Amino acid sequence: MVKLGAHADQMNKKKEIKIELFSVTDGEVIAIEDVADPVFSEKMMGDGFAMEPTSEIVLAPVTGQLFQVADTLHAYGILTEEGIEVLIHVGLDTVTLRGEGFTSSLRRGMLIKQGEPLVQMDRDYLISRGCELTISVVVINGSSDLYHYELNKEEHAVAGKTLALTVFKSKEK
Repeated sequence: MVKLGAHADQMNKKKEIKIELFSVTDGEVIAIEDVADPVFSEKMMGDGFAMEPTSEIVLAPVTGQLFQVADTLHAYGILTEEGIEVLIHVGLDTVTLRGEGFTSSLRRGMLIKQGEPLVQMDRDYLISRGCELTISVVVINGSSDLYHYELNKEEHAVAGKTLALTVFKSKEK
């Protein structure tokens, strides 16, 4: 009986994957629904969290491989080994700047660890060009019923240290 119970516990553990996404910058962790862009607030790209930054450095929220580095350096996609695809989108309307105000040496295909720098943004320049600084972090392949999320709203998050979102993915039966 004990052996069967232990086996059942192992089976249950294998039915769910848990991924932790950490704050990408210093600042406030907010709900994705509070982003001033309906593409994010209405979860058209997926669920996640956002940050109102107080720093210019943006870090990787999770470890994985970069499957996207926008030519304009405002967006990065990370694929975790568990198959979770995470988009980090820096600012609102920043694509119009064509890379100005951003510095990064990353390329598609590189491996990145949670807490390593993705990009540095020039806050003053972005603001002077009318861009909002809100950073959205979205699980872009997590919109099925297999996923659920736990947000950790935090007013004073520390870049790379504060847990912002836990993603739970049930394995298909």
